[in-house]
Amino acid sequence: MIPFLQTFKNGQYKSAVFRSDAIAGITVGVVLIPQAIAYALLMGVPPIYGLYACLVPLIIYALLGTSKQLSIGPVAVTAILVMSGVSELADPFSEHFVSLVLFLGFLIGITQILMSLLRMGFLVNLISQPVISGFISAAAIIIIVSQLEESLGMSIPDVKHTYQTVSYALLHLGEIEWITFGMCLFSILAIMLLKKWKRSFPGALLMLLITTLVTYFFGLHDKGVSVIKEVPSGLPSFQIPPMSYEDMMALIPSVLTVTFIGYVGSIGIAKSMEMKNRDHVVRPNQELFALGMAKVIGAFFLAVPSSGSYSRTAINDEAGAKTTISSMIAALMVVLSLLFLTQFFYYIPKSVLAAIILVSVFGLINVSEAKYLYQVKRRDFFVMMITFVGTLVFGVENGIFIGVILSFVFLQYYSSRPHIAELVNIPGTTYYRNVNRFPEAKRSQEYMIIRFDNQLYFGNAGFFKDAIQSYVSKRDVMPKFLILDNTNMHDMDSTGLHVFEDIHEYLERQGIQLLIAGTIGPVRDFLKRSGFTDKLGKNHHYLNISDAVAHAEHRTLQEKSREVAVQFNEKRRSFLD
Repeated sequence: MIPFLQTFKNGQYKSAVFRSDAIAGITVGVVLIPQAIAYALLMGVPPIYGLYACLVPLIIYALLGTSKQLSIGPVAVTAILVMSGVSELADPFSEHFVSLVLFLGFLIGITQILMSLLRMGFLVNLISQPVISGFISAAAIIIIVSQLEESLGMSIPDVKHTYQTVSYALLHLGEIEWITFGMCLFSILAIMLLKKWKRSFPGALLMLLITTLVTYFFGLHDKGVSVIKEVPSGLPSFQIPPMSYEDMMALIPSVLTVTFIGYVGSIGIAKSMEMKNRDHVVRPNQELFALGMAKVIGAFFLAVPSSGSYSRTAINDEAGAKTTISSMIAALMVVLSLLFLTQFFYYIPKSVLAAIILVSVFGLINVSEAKYLYQVKRRDFFVMMITFVGTLVFGVENGIFIGVILSFVFLQYYSSRPHIAELVNIPGTTYYRNVNRFPEAKRSQEYMIIRFDNQLYFGNAGFFKDAIQSYVSKRDVMPKFLILDNTNMHDMDSTGLHVFEDIHEYLERQGIQLLIAGTIGPVRDFLKRSGFTDKLGKNHHYLNISDAVAHAEHRTLQEKSREVAVQFNEKRRSFLD
């Protein structure tokens, strides 16, 4: 329950390890501070709440998380999800908006803890990778568009759709505040060049310092450059977020969206670090618990929702982080800034914060993934693109919903029409393969072999029945045996059983004997419990195709192999079986 305790087990935490953690923690800390301020504004809350999100949540995750390098905190995608959902209920930056965001974080945490306790980490697999890629790419564009006002220095009215914001900006280019725009553009170029030179170099912090000093000494805040102004100093106090049943019901769509997207991103980053370093094992359900506890406890200390950050995790790893103590040191850096540096935040230009956000989301637009999916799996490409367009047109929450529904529609469609093949013997071998791939192989007039590559259930039972009848009806000379290769039939429900019985009766009317080969254990048990095994007869079950063919051609019977082919396990049965 507390993986952090393993850090000091058997005296393995030595001074050299602490030195690596300290360097990594300081490096992440100086990157985290400007990002936290920028993402707080993107989320629609005052900058101080972004810094609060880098205190208690980081410490809680460091104690309970199983990833040694994962760095959590405010991230762009979570910020835009929160902004999109909560802005429908209250005005951004208002007191009510902030209280709803804190309550949202609490509800997300409770949801993740419950999922952890119920061992429901597998539910994140309901969101496919193409849906995630399409959503994140669209979210990146929405984030970029949302920063036009700050980066161009113009006032853009609140509109419902992304394209309306772009259209307004293009039609009012004459209203650009050129000092603001120049500062933003310069910051973007400088941060990207510094990042290319050395990834772990705190380019964002450097640009923040330079532009803040320039703004202060040249009085740019009096010449049209927007600054963040007053930021309260000191550490957050314990406060219970305002909670009500009405707010909870209104926030449920955002709770579900941020819960799943945040966890999918975090676990994906953690797993990549596990594979890269191979010095720890990431446990998905424990990760859910750690992330949930970080949000629940964090909500009582004014922390907005946080998730795993790929960029900061990569920096943490490259800087030499060995344990989660590096995250605690990063949190300490934030503590110091809250205690001693907030008075210097007044003159931070909002355009530079916009530049920090823009640089961080440019890489989220995954064009290469779209090209790859188009080449290897067109239906995944269409899922990604429809999710992408749906997110841009209908909003982030609806975009995710569209993608998930579309994925299940495709899944159901292809599951209802699975691959089915007639097998033939490859000459000179004991192998049986699809006749369409080996047209030189000859069919036997004695038997026909059919392989069904899926579970047999209510969704495809009718297709299976029609396919068998179609294969049989196309034969000029009726075979004496139909051998059904069950090797890839990994499950069967009651509807599938009824169709099995119908096929058996159909074949008997045609004078064809049904032989079953390669049935796996769970399906074998089901057929035995249903009585179909005994109804078909012991001599009609075989371990593999070769044994079934030997019987069809030579009427050979191998007593021992047939006994194994109908082996039945009465004891090992789950409740739902």
